[in-house]
Amino acid sequence: MRIARFSIDGNVAFGVVEGEPSDPDGPVIDIIKGHPFAEFERSGQKVPLNKVRLLPPVLPNKVVGIGRNYAEHAAELGNEVPDVPVVFFKPSTSVAGPGDPIAYPSFSSEVHYEAELAVVIGRMCREVPRERVQDVILGYTCGNDITARDAQRREKQWARAKGFDTSCPLGPWVETDIDLTRAGDLGIMCTVNGEQRQLGRTNEMVRPIEDLIVHITEAMTLLPGDVVLTGTPAGVGPLSVGDEVAVTIEGIGTLTNKVIKRG
Repeated sequence: MRIARFSIDGNVAFGVVEGEPSDPDGPVIDIIKGHPFAEFERSGQKVPLNKVRLLPPVLPNKVVGIGRNYAEHAAELGNEVPDVPVVFFKPSTSVAGPGDPIAYPSFSSEVHYEAELAVVIGRMCREVPRERVQDVILGYTCGNDITARDAQRREKQWARAKGFDTSCPLGPWVETDIDLTRAGDLGIMCTVNGEQRQLGRTNEMVRPIEDLIVHITEAMTLLPGDVVLTGTPAGVGPLSVGDEVAVTIEGIGTLTNKVIKRG
């Protein structure tokens, strides 16, 4: 199912998205009782999707990113594929939702898009064995690992380059009806102003999702709602103020954001 977090009339709730844009009345959201990290019931109270504001589908305690997990992307930036996964963090303040603006940071003049499959954690976990990884995943969403590339090169440490406000758009919802096998072979596309810039598949990952979760949880506890960004295919490039960037992942949906000048 597609679980969305949304705002309507000043209230925030979770709901299950039903229907497709081609339906006569469009998709609707069935508001749920409770939250998606435990057993919940559908209320039967439905609102049209176009009458709500979609929010980031989760509010993660932390976003754990994986760098250079696609060989062609590593090569396009002149990097080798690392012997072990490169792990970095994006703070909770970096998270933005579908339709939210990406604010171009004042300290950079080279901001790039990076379309990524995002794994949403469903339960508290640490030291997860490979065979239990499926059990700790709630579902998947689209992510855009916005990166100040010049700052990344200049500062070496990636905290500012990848952690600035609005540098982690997520959405439009969490798709729970995807298992690890299917998640390992999904199409990923990024467009800027309608022009295709990235096109790849998750089967191009150097290390699959199972290995990433095992590696991360050897070191730290993941909490419900935490997000793991699994890396980006080749084709990354610059964004300018006024650009509209969209990440589409097969079986999930499309996440769209516009770049604005930071006020």
